[in-house]
Amino acid sequence: QVQLVESGGGLVQAGGSLRLSCVASVRMFSLNSMAWYRQAPGHQRELVASITSGLNPNYADSVKGRFTISRLNAKNTVFLQMNNLKPEDTAVYYCNHLSRSYSWGQGTQVTVSS
Repeated sequence: QVQLVESGGGLVQAGGSLRLSCVASVRMFSLNSMAWYRQAPGHQRELVASITSGLNPNYADSVKGRFTISRLNAKNTVFLQMNNLKPEDTAVYYCNHLSRSYSWGQGTQVTVSS
């Protein structure tokens, strides 16, 4: 059973920054494409950013130029650096395999005030 533990969320003013971390207890972590998702109240969970085993990133249009995904395979960790945050970024953020095949963790709450 894969365990995902997200952290780093918080309350920040618009224009501020946060760095999220996710530790995954998965074998051969480096071979897996990982992703960050978010879910705002009343909305479906959406893909925010992904990173392949070859370190190729992809981003949702809404966060391009503001968010950066990265990974540290030696520590089974994926990061999401979020800059110039906007109120519409408010959501619970989750990490998972790009295929969403792992059990979801508890997520980390990000709240951006205007």
